[in-house]
Amino acid sequence: MSFLRDKVILITGGTGSFGKAFVKCLLKEHSPKKIILLSRDEFKQWQMSKEFPEEKYPQLRFFLGDIRDKDRLRFAFEGVDYVVHAAALKHVPILEYNPFEAVKTNIIGAQNIIEVAIEKGVKKVVALSTDKAVSPVNLYGATKLAMEKLFIASNAYVGSKDTSFSVVRYGNVVGSRGSVIPLFLRLLKEGERELPITDPRMTRFWITLEEGVRLVLFALEEAMGGEVFVPKIPSVKILDLVQALCPHCKTKIIGIRPGEKLHEALISIDEARDVRLVKHQDREYFVILPQFSFESRRVEKWQAYPKMPEGFYYTSDKNQWWLQGEELKAFLEKALEEIEL
Repeated sequence: MSFLRDKVILITGGTGSFGKAFVKCLLKEHSPKKIILLSRDEFKQWQMSKEFPEEKYPQLRFFLGDIRDKDRLRFAFEGVDYVVHAAALKHVPILEYNPFEAVKTNIIGAQNIIEVAIEKGVKKVVALSTDKAVSPVNLYGATKLAMEKLFIASNAYVGSKDTSFSVVRYGNVVGSRGSVIPLFLRLLKEGERELPITDPRMTRFWITLEEGVRLVLFALEEAMGGEVFVPKIPSVKILDLVQALCPHCKTKIIGIRPGEKLHEALISIDEARDVRLVKHQDREYFVILPQFSFESRRVEKWQAYPKMPEGFYYTSDKNQWWLQGEELKAFLEKALEEIEL
């Protein structure tokens, strides 16, 4: 029996790509009592309500609101067992130009979620983070790093309540609005045969929506509080990606954009002092354990798993798992089936 059976789950930013995939999985496999989709975009809510009509999915609730509004969160969190925090402002150049707005949503909004979750006695809260939070070079990454720190430290504030906070961190979702793949596919559809790349040395981690959903479910079930969960996922070279999408295309180098990295990092060497590798079903996850003594009592269960060696770090250019050739093509075909391009 699923641990989410007959439970109430709330998803912030629930009308985005992740929210839709997560809802489909919950409805198909977990039989929750209620799923609350909190978002501020009424048009996306209307669109999603057409895809999930009330007469067929009576357990869905569309809740219009903003995580900046703590009073609205109090209404939304009433009777909720689990919260998945996916809401964020994410567009790197736009946030560089609008830093106050980034802070209000990605940091103050996260604090609001923490405070209301404790107040309402939510069982577990899992926040979605990004590789850009590791050694951040742009404001988006910096706000996500702050969000992570808030969620981890908040386990010290729960007192006698049975509430815990954890984080999942992963890289690019194949085909998501922020990735390069939709751009390449659009250019190819328009007849373009010279694709723009920022730097031929560039590498990226890739994850499918399904893998992101499975990671969050693992964290919801297994987290004790204070962990950062990172999936073991493949890397892709930008030139191999172009070759997989259009073998006969040429490339033109346009240069790295402000705030963009040549390679991605999911675990830095400085935060990897206590990282455990956990095998769950057919997947492997890294678990970054909290460094603070007030959280150590929560994470004893992870001590039985192998600790990563001294000097370990996890970056896209030093990864041991690479997608190339036919394997990359198969990966893209499967991943793009679940994305609305």
